[in-house]
Amino acid sequence: MSPRNDYHMTAAEFRKFGREVVDWIADYYEWVESGSVLSQVEPGDIRAMLPNDPPAVGEDFEDIFSDIDRIVMPGITHWQSPNFFAYFPSNTSFPSILGEMMAAGLGVQGMVWKTSPAATELETHVLDWMAKLLGLPGRFLSSSAGGGVIQDTASSAVVCAMLAARERVTNGQSNRHGVDQSATGALVAYTSNQSHSSVEKAARIVGIGDMNIRLIDVDDGFAMRVESLENAIKQDLAAGRIPFFVCATMGTTSSLAMDPLVEIGNLCGNLGGDIWLHVDAAMAGAATVCEEFRSINEGLEKVDSYCFNPHKWLFTNFDCNCFYVADRQALTGALGIQREYLRTAEYESGAAIDYRDWQIPLGRRFRSLKLWFVLRHYGAEGLAHHIREHVELAKQFEQWVDDHSDFDLIVPRSLNTVCFCHRLGDSITERILESVNSTGRMYVSHTKLADRYTIRMVVGGRDTKLRHVEQAWSLITQTAEEMDSE
Repeated sequence: MSPRNDYHMTAAEFRKFGREVVDWIADYYEWVESGSVLSQVEPGDIRAMLPNDPPAVGEDFEDIFSDIDRIVMPGITHWQSPNFFAYFPSNTSFPSILGEMMAAGLGVQGMVWKTSPAATELETHVLDWMAKLLGLPGRFLSSSAGGGVIQDTASSAVVCAMLAARERVTNGQSNRHGVDQSATGALVAYTSNQSHSSVEKAARIVGIGDMNIRLIDVDDGFAMRVESLENAIKQDLAAGRIPFFVCATMGTTSSLAMDPLVEIGNLCGNLGGDIWLHVDAAMAGAATVCEEFRSINEGLEKVDSYCFNPHKWLFTNFDCNCFYVADRQALTGALGIQREYLRTAEYESGAAIDYRDWQIPLGRRFRSLKLWFVLRHYGAEGLAHHIREHVELAKQFEQWVDDHSDFDLIVPRSLNTVCFCHRLGDSITERILESVNSTGRMYVSHTKLADRYTIRMVVGGRDTKLRHVEQAWSLITQTAEEMDSE
């Protein structure tokens, strides 16, 4: 490194190396399809290539950059590969990457309106755009009593929703005096046994605890049974407990099952009390960009909060969760803490929003910039095109499974997710999954449904086309045939 009076990278160096990084990213997307999808390293391999001690003096960027290929890339599982069919996608896109770069370059900390008005107002506006794009109820628009905010993930959204629900049902007493379950009669939360693990974690974080969350059983399609929810709530009421929170899932993690929102909303309303209904649509919510899939939104007009992740299926890089509430005062009342150093005339007059009161941390990234870039680049038409394409590819894959004598569909396809297994049982299904993943040519994940080991095939990659799905099915069936002949 050439000697200089300070240790910063110069603007000229930044321009030079910045171009190299952009070229490297562009090249990555051109070759990622041909690479091994799943990282093949063993635990400890990456750390073994790193020195024990931090550098005493700075290094040339050329040396740092060269270690990306040597050290980092062997340990990367390629979520952006068109042959990645595991979990749910964690998509990005070039417009999103550019937006993230600009946000990083600006270095904005948008905790209050005054610290960067554009960060706050762009976020409010983009969240309104998104609500309209998805066909969400007007009660989630910023012009209503509610509104939207960008969280990092759906996990944070459900914590915020549960905190707001807790404070609403206790009239703020939990914030003032702590969660005293013996004094309040235990607060109880409800969700299905297919819901995301974040709901149970949220109950721990907000002081409800494992003993006070009910995991409701599901029907043959793995959607919450409303009658079971009703029975659980009535039993708790009879025992002197306080039902305060229900999380319905619009697209469960295992099978993308849809809980019956209309019936759940009616139940919560009919039982009286002050039960907060939150909807986790982390993956499936993106599908309602397409009008033909908006039937899954039925019932949202009765929910208190809703969230989905553009970082899954809408080409916006992680992390970006859109969280909406019908009553913003319930949320800010639970999370708002005023300190003199945070006071601004704009907020106190009601003219501006301070999003610090809508989330767990004080600090805020400028996440709306990348989402704005994506929405403007693709438009509703472009986003809907890709959603429809992925659903059609999954439909084709479902048909192949259904027509094959060696495989069973565990449950009918939901949007872009197909769940299936080998008819000879769990052992061979698991061996097929491990074998196809070990080839590096594709990557699928598993779950258990109806006590059966299940392969999950999720079609949602930015560049996934018919040929990738055909290759995946060919590898799966070829592997099954080889195991049958053993």
